[in-house]
Amino acid sequence: MSAPRQEPGTGPGTVLVPASTPAPLYAAAGVTLMAASLVTHPLAGIVGVCFFVGGLVGWLRELLPHEHEEAEPLAALPAPVRPSLRGVQHRPDTPHRARLPVEVYPLSAGLWGGAAGGVAMAGLAMLYGVVAHGSPWYAVNLMAAVALPELGTTSHETLLAFSSSAFVLALLVHAMVSLLVGLLYGALLPTFPWHPLASGGLVGPLVWTALLAATLHAINPALNARVDWTWFVVSQVAFGLVAGAVVMRAEKVPTAQ
Repeated sequence: MSAPRQEPGTGPGTVLVPASTPAPLYAAAGVTLMAASLVTHPLAGIVGVCFFVGGLVGWLRELLPHEHEEAEPLAALPAPVRPSLRGVQHRPDTPHRARLPVEVYPLSAGLWGGAAGGVAMAGLAMLYGVVAHGSPWYAVNLMAAVALPELGTTSHETLLAFSSSAFVLALLVHAMVSLLVGLLYGALLPTFPWHPLASGGLVGPLVWTALLAATLHAINPALNARVDWTWFVVSQVAFGLVAGAVVMRAEKVPTAQ
């Protein structure tokens, strides 16, 4: 790597470096807003275009016709690093450089945990339908509305009635999501510093609920208006606790080193 260029007039203790500019940040924010407008509102895209064009123009003005530079003082050389004479304690069952985590839960544990958590979550969701709306099929039809948006705008009486097509669709969606999240639990729980039940039963469900609540109102406002978020959090926590408990019961397997 070549040394920083020094120009006449900058002084012996300074060098010329590229001047700082927020233009790239504005351009990146514009691209993000333009992408977000696809699922939110066209106004976000208009603002994103303005940010992108302004950032791009500002960025080019930093480069053309000459690169904008500024003088910076040279920093003093740091003190030489002295190697430590202390040794490192190694695990007797791992090589010199172990890949962490050393042990993980098998994939089968994640699948079983996802299946058990899905059953617990479905039971609480149907219980909510009975308690709040007098029908266990309310939550089932709302789950099917994830794949059939027209169900989110249908009448309240339709959501209370049993529909075989909605039931099959909700079962497929819930099973796929539960098994996928179970696999993620099996892979990620060994990497978290907290207890697996705290990570899977509290941290994970709360983060997932926050992300879903922040985006569902933009993706499907009609469905978002019918979701009881208190019961949603309770069912998510139940899924996490049950799935985490099942995964924890499995015997860990060593990772490839």
